Amino acid sequence: MGEITYRTDLGGVDWEQMKATLSGDDFDNGRTPEQLRVSFENSHVAVVAFDGETIVGTARALSDGVCNGYVIDVWTHAPYRKRGVARAMLATLESRLRGQHVYLFTESAAGFYRRLGFEEHPTGMSKVVGRWLRNDS
Repeated sequence: MGEITYRTDLGGVDWEQMKATLSGDDFDNGRTPEQLRVSFENSHVAVVAFDGETIVGTARALSDGVCNGYVIDVWTHAPYRKRGVARAMLATLESRLRGQHVYLFTESAAGFYRRLGFEEHPTGMSKVVGRWLRNDS
């Protein structure tokens, strides 16, 4: 494992590699490589962590640019966990979300996010409009 670099410029990201790595690490929600590209490019800010040319982490934020942001797709490849990768990616996102209420959802990493200053809120709700990942009709 080499030095980890963090990029917010998505030019040159290998979306096929990202899809394959996410799938292999059990962090695949069904998006195609093209849907991953569109998701990341339409974000307020996104960061991809690399070891050389290998993708080892992702994080992105949606935001209105004024008062509300939502952090999603925070993932670190299993062999790179507990090395500060997610912490560095979140710091990159937060630097672009100053003054905003930042929300995120987690099923398995509440302790990690608490250590970064996030507080739990008792109610969160969601809804899929139409069919999951089908927005063409």
